[in-house]
Amino acid sequence: MSDKSHLNLGFEEAQAAFESPSQSARVWTEGWAARELYCPACGADQLATYPNNAPVADLFCGSCHEDYELKSQKTKIGAKILDGAWGTMLQRLASQSNPSLFVMRYDRERRAVSDLIVIPKHFFTADLIEKRKPLAPTARRAGWVGCNILLAKVPDSGRIRIVQGGEVAEREKVLAKWRKTAFLRETGAKGRGWLVEIMGQIEALGRVDFTIEDAYGFAPALSALYPDNRHVREKIRQQLQVLRDQGWLEFVGRGRYRLTP
Repeated sequence: MSDKSHLNLGFEEAQAAFESPSQSARVWTEGWAARELYCPACGADQLATYPNNAPVADLFCGSCHEDYELKSQKTKIGAKILDGAWGTMLQRLASQSNPSLFVMRYDRERRAVSDLIVIPKHFFTADLIEKRKPLAPTARRAGWVGCNILLAKVPDSGRIRIVQGGEVAEREKVLAKWRKTAFLRETGAKGRGWLVEIMGQIEALGRVDFTIEDAYGFAPALSALYPDNRHVREKIRQQLQVLRDQGWLEFVGRGRYRLTP
């Protein structure tokens, strides 16, 4: 087992004898994750792999039983990432069986990890899932409907950087960032959607301190997302109180708030 305070970013698997580059990449990346990664939820030193083609996840933690899916790509981690069947994804969200998500960028020439983020499953809401067009009638799986995960809609609090540009983040900082938002798991799907959206809006302000009037400025976007809610300003105040009570925000008085470190 490797020293998890300093991840070895190189792939140790042999130059895989697969005709498909994607098959080789899967062997490399999943092998690396099982060998090198610790659990960002509880800090356990190693993750285990599920059998190939497991219906829900790729990796799991034997200590806290957190499930993880691993998506890897050669290109820069962008605004969205391809996922599986749209209907299956919605069912997973409804049943709370959706795993947390590792997104990796790897360098095929160096055969090493370049970037790696983890998105805890408590950030996944239906708004994060984009339905794709059905496959053409001429396709082998004609009519099949896939989906994209809209990474750009995940607040910065939910995109936990483990490796960035080949630099490994401190393990305790990764664990602390996960713990800071774990309270979202105690919230129902609809309430969690409001909280995640407001967290993203606050972070988009780009500053540590903000006012209640700044938060009321989120109302048009939130009204568009939740057209049935006729009391959006009141809902914003309520959600700020929740975030304050959970320690994500600090109320500093006279309608002013501050993001906690």
